[in-house]
Amino acid sequence: MSTYVYGITAAAHPALPDGMDGVGDPPRPVRVLTEGELAAVVSDAPEGLRPKRRDLLAHQNVLAEAGAGGCVLPMRFGSVSPDDDTVTGVLAERADHYLERLRALDGKVEYNVKASHVEEAVLHRVMSENSQLRALAEANRKAGGGSYESRLELGEMVAGAVKAREAEDAAEVRQALEPEASAVSVGPESTGWLVNLSFLLDRHSAETFLAGVERLRKSHPHLDLSVNGPLPPYSFVEPGPAEPAASAAGAAEK
Repeated sequence: MSTYVYGITAAAHPALPDGMDGVGDPPRPVRVLTEGELAAVVSDAPEGLRPKRRDLLAHQNVLAEAGAGGCVLPMRFGSVSPDDDTVTGVLAERADHYLERLRALDGKVEYNVKASHVEEAVLHRVMSENSQLRALAEANRKAGGGSYESRLELGEMVAGAVKAREAEDAAEVRQALEPEASAVSVGPESTGWLVNLSFLLDRHSAETFLAGVERLRKSHPHLDLSVNGPLPPYSFVEPGPAEPAASAAGAAEK
């Protein structure tokens, strides 16, 4: 039977799950596989796993319980390995890497920040910053809207200015928030976001980081900023001894 992997931790972890249930309907009992200095928190993998709320919460709960007593390298929802032997084999093969990651991520949490433009506000900003745009818009207004060509020109110029503003704002968001982070991971690109960044933070520096986000909101009112965290440091763990199930892989994206 396939093995569902929740996370990787040290074999000496003091609070590994005991008697917990994980994903599936009925829920599969959580167990621990040990290999040398490492352990994997696993269960049997249910067939036809989908990213349903119940199973997403079960995955998160196992990680929360396991992480309460020490550092755990979290696997994304839907991480499935062919069997237990494959899991322990990868733990043995990549022991140095996982032990290094456990040391590096101890006491760390992840915050994901996404940003998009507030359309009306960013249009106002690019117009206020570009005298050429203002002049062309004013000329079109005085001409009763302007010719088709002049309206097309204005539209292309505005689109170009907004695109340039996107790049500038993305750089400014990263520059403002990165000093508090131990590491930064760039998330998947999406047409809905101009920024999708995950920041690795010391748990005790989160308040300072969030204060920085609030300063950005005030100084960049044309940005819609969303913050998700604290999270297990998913974005800072390389793929582990499992392949994301094709049906559930989408749930792993932020």
